Amino acid sequence: MKKYNVGIIGATGMVGQRFLLLLNNHPWFNITTLAASSRSAGKRYGELMENRWLLDEPMPEQVKDMVILDAANIEEVASNVDFCFCAVNMPKDEIRALEEAYAKAECPIVSNNSAHRFTPDVPMVIPEINADHIKVIESQRKRLGTKRGFVAVKSNCSLQSYVPAIHPLKELGVNKVLACTYQAISGAGKTFETWPEMVDNLIPYIGGEEEKSEKEPLKIWGKVENGEIVNNNDIAITSQCLRVPVSDGHTAAVFMSFKDEVPAIDTIIKTWENYKGRAQELDLPSAPKQFLHYFTEPDQPQIKSSRTLEGGMAISVGRLREDTQYDLKFVCMSHNTLRGAAGGAVLLAELLCAEGYMD
Repeated sequence: MKKYNVGIIGATGMVGQRFLLLLNNHPWFNITTLAASSRSAGKRYGELMENRWLLDEPMPEQVKDMVILDAANIEEVASNVDFCFCAVNMPKDEIRALEEAYAKAECPIVSNNSAHRFTPDVPMVIPEINADHIKVIESQRKRLGTKRGFVAVKSNCSLQSYVPAIHPLKELGVNKVLACTYQAISGAGKTFETWPEMVDNLIPYIGGEEEKSEKEPLKIWGKVENGEIVNNNDIAITSQCLRVPVSDGHTAAVFMSFKDEVPAIDTIIKTWENYKGRAQELDLPSAPKQFLHYFTEPDQPQIKSSRTLEGGMAISVGRLREDTQYDLKFVCMSHNTLRGAAGGAVLLAELLCAEGYMD
């Protein structure tokens, strides 16, 4: 695999920082460009971020002397890279315009943002689940009038805690899901130091999160038809999303029913353990060897012991059992800024490279 020069748009935020760590010494990707708002442009990354670095791991040495470019100077940024990751904090309509402008400048964008998740010809991909959706990029390129440029996005971070576990069960007839998610504060770009109100606290509301949790899976499970992704409506999903005093890691309590015969618990566990997706078939650098890990202990999975499983890219599942209202229920967990955010975007970029979309 050739080396690709990559940029990070929105390099100063928490997800941008996570991108820097994940791309440091990446076997396929070489960071050449950092971009942010005009307020940060022209400053050296290390100096600007000295008191703004939010992660436990130290800032990579290679980026400290890099001068931040203005993300609005699209031609300048695009001229230095093969493609960019995007994790900006802006109004959605401005993000949509910015990402399409980069695409039209023939700079592919792999986005962590939600702005384009429901654009019909923009693939929203979990590589182990719907890798085939990237073929819609050809239709998007026709709409944008580009040869290389496009936008591809990853899904909402909380979906990664339960949609991967539901997905292999679709063939077994699951048709109704209730998912209650308990989401870490890093999902809001915060730490306990910057958000002391969350210590010993729980907030039963995260703006827009429940709508994303109920609608995004339908696109992920959809089909590409006539140059667009058409939603799948075979599974009805309802959700409740809470912010909890956890630094990293989203947990979900999931209840599910089946349209016909309820599968045996052993059958479901074996289905999870044997499941592999396109990311595993291609042996992508960031892909977990075992996508879904099932824990038999009654008090597992737990955030502290499981969130960094397989580099934070695996999904941890446990407590599968019968329910009195639904057919079955279980608990699952994923690392929200690794699998759920920057790591998921890096894995998507690896898929796009492996399948030839960055060439």
